Amino acid sequence: MQRKSYAYVPGVAVLLTGLLTGCSGGSGSDDSAGDSKPGSLASASSAKPGKYRTLPEPCAQPDQGMLDAMLPGIKELTDEQAREKAYEGTATATYDTARRAGCGWKDQSASGGTHRLTLDFERVVSYDAAVSDDTRAQDVFAAKVAKAGVPAAAPTGSVTPSRGATSGSGDDSGDGKSSPGADTGTASPSSSVSAAELQPRMLEGLGDEAFIDDELSGPLASRSRTVTVVFRTSNALVTVQYVAQSAAPGETPDSKESQDRAQELAQKLVGKFDE
Repeated sequence: MQRKSYAYVPGVAVLLTGLLTGCSGGSGSDDSAGDSKPGSLASASSAKPGKYRTLPEPCAQPDQGMLDAMLPGIKELTDEQAREKAYEGTATATYDTARRAGCGWKDQSASGGTHRLTLDFERVVSYDAAVSDDTRAQDVFAAKVAKAGVPAAAPTGSVTPSRGATSGSGDDSGDGKSSPGADTGTASPSSSVSAAELQPRMLEGLGDEAFIDDELSGPLASRSRTVTVVFRTSNALVTVQYVAQSAAPGETPDSKESQDRAQELAQKLVGKFDE
């Protein structure tokens, strides 16, 4: 029996190979950037990414004048190297400085007591294609507001009750903390500002949204005041924490002074993010 023969045609093989490759759907492009949202290439309706892709270096943000105002003990150091090192601050250890970064400073002054300043920068990224980075950052900010127990902004013309100042006796709660309205120390807020105006509250004109918290802690003989300002700008969250402890026994650090300094620094930081 005669066996049939089949001819091998190279052109046909090449054509079939091309067709099979085209059907595989491989693009060859790398879309695995760390901040990419799942499905962002497959869906035209993916949420908008946040404004910020990096963070400023926290230790480089406060100028020397700001540090001198908040940490007066640094300029009193007689050792030049120690003074320069104190101005530089200490960077916070983080696993990814593009996502979170921080820095801290401290001083100790015989005349002005002890102060600590901490900055924390966080860039929020949503990995849900349906949720924008800004929306996720709003959720994180709201959680911080709730944790701090800061009341919602009161309508115009209304008065927000003082947090923690319910008895007028100034007694502290069991955790050793009290609000500005319960302050019984020798230092008092400016006479032009009421204690209610210095209560923890939402702030206007600072980023997209912001709040300030103010707490006293420690025994009456050595009160420590911690003022915290947190603001959000797009998908970035910034926390300024300023701690002051007076040198004189029984003297309480002034609430208005501490709040003003923390807010002044926060306002300068907003500008740094917009550069």
